[in-house]
Amino acid sequence: MTDTTPGAAPGSDAPAPTPDDLALVLRLAAETLHGAPADADWSRPAGTLGWDCWATVEHLADDLVAYAAQLGPAAPPLDRYVPFLSEPRTPGGPPSFVYADRDSGPAGLIQVLEASGALMVAMARTTAPEVRAYHPWGLADPAGFTAMSLVETLVHLHDVAEGLGLPWQPPAGPCHRTLARLFPDVAPDAAGPWQTLLWATGRVELPGRPRRTGWRWHADVRPTA
Repeated sequence: MTDTTPGAAPGSDAPAPTPDDLALVLRLAAETLHGAPADADWSRPAGTLGWDCWATVEHLADDLVAYAAQLGPAAPPLDRYVPFLSEPRTPGGPPSFVYADRDSGPAGLIQVLEASGALMVAMARTTAPEVRAYHPWGLADPAGFTAMSLVETLVHLHDVAEGLGLPWQPPAGPCHRTLARLFPDVAPDAAGPWQTLLWATGRVELPGRPRRTGWRWHADVRPTA
């Protein structure tokens, strides 16, 4: 189900999200997670998700590696994901091929996230802009995969921060550029790009905008005028 809001896309003339945007958000994400108390319970639910905080960070790391992998082959797949074996390790947990060694503790989990993010940043910096690769929500270019990596990081950090009781207030610029690239159906809101992105991904309600119960982004490359 797609929930749309009439109005112009936010910043339709906005530049595409950049690898620098992603590197910044990943650095802030790691700093935020390192701020969790030593006795934090990573088995707590991540916001309103059905996954716990640990599994949600693993899922984010998995997404980042998977997006990097889509851009990696000489002929990137146009009709499927690169066929890594991906499966859940816990009942109801997200399917994944990236898992952190539990014995490494939260510091090890955060290092897995940093390493996974660095792979995606590197692919975003080095992949030719004309490359296209599969995502279920549209064939995307490197900027599209960068934007998808950003929305996954921005929003899942929100989920985990809620679960662990941590502050998470990312900068407006990457949120604005991510909205412009992936959510052309979402009009800007006076609450600003971060709150608009949370609304677009079903996390919050805004004045005059009930919380979304169905949503998607648009990964495909839109024609330019």
